[in-house]
Amino acid sequence: MNMKKAVPFKVKHWKSLSVGLLVIGATWLMGGMQTADSSESDPLVTSPVSAEATAVFAGGCFWCTESDFEKIPGVKEAISGYAGGHVDNPTYQQVSSGTTGHVESVEVHYDPQQLSYAALLEGFWRGIDPTDGGGQFVDRGPQYRPVIFYSTAEQKLAAEQAIQALAASGRYKKAIKVEVLPLEKFWPAEEYHQNYYKRNPLRYKYYRHNSGRDQYLETIWGNEPPFDPRAFMMSNPTNSDSSEKYTRPSDQVLKETLTPLQYKVTQEEATERPFDNAYWNEKHEGLYVDVVSGEPLFSSIDKFDSGTGWPSFARPVDAENIVERTDYKLFMKRVEVRSKHGDSHLGHVFSDGPKPTGLRYCINSASLRFVPKDQLVEAGYAEYLKLFAE
Repeated sequence: MNMKKAVPFKVKHWKSLSVGLLVIGATWLMGGMQTADSSESDPLVTSPVSAEATAVFAGGCFWCTESDFEKIPGVKEAISGYAGGHVDNPTYQQVSSGTTGHVESVEVHYDPQQLSYAALLEGFWRGIDPTDGGGQFVDRGPQYRPVIFYSTAEQKLAAEQAIQALAASGRYKKAIKVEVLPLEKFWPAEEYHQNYYKRNPLRYKYYRHNSGRDQYLETIWGNEPPFDPRAFMMSNPTNSDSSEKYTRPSDQVLKETLTPLQYKVTQEEATERPFDNAYWNEKHEGLYVDVVSGEPLFSSIDKFDSGTGWPSFARPVDAENIVERTDYKLFMKRVEVRSKHGDSHLGHVFSDGPKPTGLRYCINSASLRFVPKDQLVEAGYAEYLKLFAE
């Protein structure tokens, strides 16, 4: 029997146990062989991060998902609830019927100083079957399907990249079916569902064992070392290998995740239009990272108005992530700038910049992703906060 979610018990229904060139002068300033159309929508607007961050995941039975997340060091609390539906303040009876569009979910409250979002994603994989889009284990129906709900652009990108990495790992024979959806509203579930694994340990263990969840997870992760979330923290870059943190996805993945403009610029060395791109006039404090790999490239501290219509920087934030190559395109010698790990075309560097470097890194916005200062911790760039200390 599939016994779950009752006071004391309730039978859940299930069917089976089965994510043209610009003028030559302007082109010389940037250095691309072609000018790409930049009339695309802006990136997602992100939300500020606080001392406590939140993330929302759906992994089938929220009793189990809540229990799994609360075992991860750095997680303060996990709240069972509902997300993704079209009915306000839904009840368990409504959601379990599959008619509200909601998914059983868990809102994870965690300390971003101790735990990264990437670690939460890894912990999520350790508790679900990501190849089952029709539910999870004995719980069947769309209200139990696996979903990652994002509330910031950084969470969306991290989730998509984590899914790509999981698919490329060869761990699963079937396709990954986890969805990545925007979080509209999270509704906490009824009080009797909260901390169910603590309040009703015998009933919880009985349900979990009979669901087949742990038996499946043992076949997938049984030979792996225990999950250590500390391995996913990037607070000390000098003690970690950046080549492992920042990598270039396959070309197929890039075509699926980048916009056409981003792909043309980073992979085909195109040049976006001046004064018509995302960051040429960006004045907020923050970090500019490679849109392909996420490796840190430039800081707002070194950004200046060059009058060219493209983002310009006096120096890179980490010279190790920059590769310079001689470029003889357009019948002149120039120095192309590329990212080390993503191998993305970024732009060109010129020797007419301001003091003290005298350099002008003229960069395409389409090659960059901007991470605001107040979101560095949640996005995994906590070590760069010191750049903005007053």
